[in-house]
Amino acid sequence: MKTEARSILRAHLVPRAARVKLMKSFVSQCSLVLLERLDTPATRFILSHSDFSHVFRAKKQKLACLIPEDTALASAGIRRQVPEIGLVLSESSSSAIAELVRACQEEDEGCPVILVCGPKSVGKSTFNRYLINLLLNRLPCIEFLECDLGQTEFTPPGCISLINVTEPFLGPPFTHLRTARKMVYFGETSCEQETERYLDTLKYVFSAYERDVPLVINTMGWVKGAGLLLLIDIVRLLSPSHIVQISADSFKDMPQLSPEYTCSSTGLHTKGKGPLKCKSLGSATEDSELGRGQGNFHLPRSGHKLLCVQPEFPGAGIAGDGRTHSSVLRDMAVLSYLGQLQPSDVELVLPVHSLVPYQVPFSAVSIKVIHTDVAPAHILYSVNASWVGLCQVPDKVQCKEDGPVLLTQTPICDCLGFGIVRGVDMDKKLYHILTPVAPENLRLVNCLLIGNIPVPNCVFLNQELKGKYRTSRQNTTMAFQVPGN
Repeated sequence: MKTEARSILRAHLVPRAARVKLMKSFVSQCSLVLLERLDTPATRFILSHSDFSHVFRAKKQKLACLIPEDTALASAGIRRQVPEIGLVLSESSSSAIAELVRACQEEDEGCPVILVCGPKSVGKSTFNRYLINLLLNRLPCIEFLECDLGQTEFTPPGCISLINVTEPFLGPPFTHLRTARKMVYFGETSCEQETERYLDTLKYVFSAYERDVPLVINTMGWVKGAGLLLLIDIVRLLSPSHIVQISADSFKDMPQLSPEYTCSSTGLHTKGKGPLKCKSLGSATEDSELGRGQGNFHLPRSGHKLLCVQPEFPGAGIAGDGRTHSSVLRDMAVLSYLGQLQPSDVELVLPVHSLVPYQVPFSAVSIKVIHTDVAPAHILYSVNASWVGLCQVPDKVQCKEDGPVLLTQTPICDCLGFGIVRGVDMDKKLYHILTPVAPENLRLVNCLLIGNIPVPNCVFLNQELKGKYRTSRQNTTMAFQVPGN
């Protein structure tokens, strides 16, 4: 171990005297933590906006440093704290984690499907991260189903996605955006107005789960009133083997989601079974009683195991300024995604208006505004300067020579990525789109979905215009598939 430690220190700590000093205190129980500066095109793009220039700035030490090592850590923004300030796991949390890790390692019981639920600000995201990172010490990968539209972990906001997680994730969401195995752009940060489309979308994404590795499901913090009824529908749809219910002592609006309760209670779009029928969950004919169009909703034959967790960290269950914090995280996720447009070999941050967009003919893609009704004559005003989902619908685009191709209904389809419509050329019938999506995937895109996810204001306000605004076309790559080509 000392030999390995010396080689690591030699690569990262140049002065020999410093290495010798550290090795004198090295024992078998020691850990070496290597801190590297997070310097990527995405982080440089985020820091170029004044609203977020302070994100990685270390806070000043109020107390004098105790030992030289504290000084080094303080320079990286890490301070010595009392134990109760850090990651505080309650006894119920530790017990639930241990049981879930054990269940995921047992090969004879099938792969667990773990649904984590609870109100806002009780630590659902932290629980998911801690659980998945522990599981990755024992398993090569974990599947993650994102059902929370407003606080997505691996994608920009407004998405329902299925992610294959192979590496630990420690930072806030904008530091680890990843490509989903399957993703649908819902276009809203809440589903309160369109719960049926939400369930249909969730069903579509969940169909890609192959049940060959454990699945962790993240749910919304909307668990009051209709939100609770919707959660019952989600349980019936996804049929989890384990439900982790996290709830603070002060929260009394959510009953325990026992197998008996989720079986007998009426959901928002499904009917409950009587208490007698709950005892025979193996009957396949009973699924027909779940109401209109609910044939794919079901309960596991043996029910699920409920694990109740009581968080003990300060402020558990107190939303406070969570809404403001949530909107900031959403903006940073969008900025991080747009940061992928920055060249990796150039340290200077290029303004968005200087990047060359793709030119996409009106006839190549259909469009739909999914969060509100827009008159066809005004549709291009909605598209211009908007955040769009680049999607693939199974039907071919019906070409129109005189204007954009409009969809009458919102499709539930694969989303391959996102972009900004930087401009609309009415004379040449072209959309100008900025996107980091690879050209080979862009050729599959035949639909643009415009939702209620805004481009952060700082993107528009932070652009330094020099000279006349113009678009360079000679270097533009045509990567979207045009019908007939």
